[in-house]
Amino acid sequence: MMILVTYDVNMESASGTKRLRNVAKACENIGQRVQKSVFECLVEPEQYVTLKNKLLSIIDKDKDSIRIYILGAKWERRIEHYGITQSFKQEGAIIL
Repeated sequence: MMILVTYDVNMESASGTKRLRNVAKACENIGQRVQKSVFECLVEPEQYVTLKNKLLSIIDKDKDSIRIYILGAKWERRIEHYGITQSFKQEGAIIL
């Protein structure tokens, strides 16, 4: 299933900067950054639960925000994109 993870981390302190790096790293490990604080992640249900728990363990719930949109299995019909894109198809093969 496709999920969209968005986040806003308060960076008024050094701990906020660290949280921001850790949130981004957790998302980079499973998905593709499509904007500065937005990731598209093609995941299995267990991966979704693991990612969500990881993100919730990183953020400060009194200062930060995480939003996860579950687009499901037929996600391609739910996304409209306009303008420049530098992304790749997540379900296809990647040759490095």
